[in-house]
Amino acid sequence: MTTLLVIAKQPLPGRVKTRLTPPFTPQQAARLAEAALADTLHTVAAAPATRRVLVLDGAPGDWLPAGFEVLPQCAGGLDERLADAFAHCSGPALLIGMDTPQVTPELLTVDFADCDAYLGPAEDGGFWALGLAEPDPALLRGVPMSTPGTGAAQRERLETAGLRVCELPRLRDVDTAADARAVAALAPHGRFAARLADCTPVSPR
Repeated sequence: MTTLLVIAKQPLPGRVKTRLTPPFTPQQAARLAEAALADTLHTVAAAPATRRVLVLDGAPGDWLPAGFEVLPQCAGGLDERLADAFAHCSGPALLIGMDTPQVTPELLTVDFADCDAYLGPAEDGGFWALGLAEPDPALLRGVPMSTPGTGAAQRERLETAGLRVCELPRLRDVDTAADARAVAALAPHGRFAARLADCTPVSPR
């Protein structure tokens, strides 16, 4: 089976989901981030895996379910931090972030029998998931992150290395208030949707 990695930040006001402010306050944005992270971690806990690892910038809280190893993120850009996460894996691994609380265990149940890598494109041009049958940090280092071309650049890196790439369904990250509403509608019974329903925007958007 596969190691499942979640890369995340501790959900503290002013450090997470800053594009949600406005219309939400930093405190509301942090609570939304915590709910998204909790939904993601509980989904990972329900998916088959040999290891479940949270690669965390910050300290864990009561939102962390049992059964996870916690590793600190390394210093450097996002490409370096993702590369380092894979460096802690010795077999097939799938990495996701904390921005897609609508993810399901089925989406995380991958089979590397017919491909060497999985890429889950995000609607903003990035990617929400990356899976490697043989984790190699060099496949991520130097890939430009957080741009509209990140997903395409990562796919090109994988294909240039001669890997057979399978594509996961396209998902929407939670970055803006519009994203939050759309994602909550896709997973109306989750923690994220419930938390969003409790948040009253301080300004319209």
